[in-house]
Amino acid sequence: MKAAKAANPTFNRILLKLSGEALMGEQNYGIDTKVAESVAQQIKDVHKLGVEIAIVVGGGNIFRGVSKSAGNMDRSSADYIGMLATVMNACVLQDALEKLNVYTRVLSAIDIPQLAEPFIRRRAIRHLEKKRVVIFAAGTGNPFFTTDSAAALRALEIKADIILKGTKVDGIYTADPMTNPDATRFDEISYQEVLEKQLKIMDASSISLCMDHDLPIMIFNMRKSGNILKAVEGDLSIGTLVSVNGKTQTAV
Repeated sequence: MKAAKAANPTFNRILLKLSGEALMGEQNYGIDTKVAESVAQQIKDVHKLGVEIAIVVGGGNIFRGVSKSAGNMDRSSADYIGMLATVMNACVLQDALEKLNVYTRVLSAIDIPQLAEPFIRRRAIRHLEKKRVVIFAAGTGNPFFTTDSAAALRALEIKADIILKGTKVDGIYTADPMTNPDATRFDEISYQEVLEKQLKIMDASSISLCMDHDLPIMIFNMRKSGNILKAVEGDLSIGTLVSVNGKTQTAV
């Protein structure tokens, strides 16, 4: 992939994967509306380039089905509660975007007509063609599947050029950079190596799905303002690119 010139998008249609934690800022839980406004502004900057934007948002800032917050709940019940959390986050992000005059639609995998349209693939693509930002909520609509899997699935359904996954670190590392100061970052890496090295930046099923369909993934730091725009412009210096032929090389 060649680096693009400034303000010249490399990708025409993207799937942006946002964790719920990306919306809580420095809080321990919940939603920081100022962070949501900042994320919305970054999305608007990309939208102005004419890029078609779909978003999958997580719900871990409110409830995570497989964490301590679920206690001894039945896994299916906990996962459905997690889906409701993603709908809440989607509505917050929609509100922030529309305050910036960016037309937005929330499409939910579970039926909540008062808050969101039902997910219909052709409808989602039509919204994108009309340059509306589309936010996919409620994951896949099924328990036992993460929002990472939902991101891979929706990206393939809408024929996105790439998945951009915003995290709190600037790419994939050889170890957890938060706990290991000697960890080094990969500039590029293949799907196969991500699976073999068990680099848990996304779950194995979502990585495998992207590998089977040659859908590239860019992992980057969401907390640095302007990084979404840089990712869309093809700036590989801001994170790690996962692809079929990704070279295993670490950043200097």
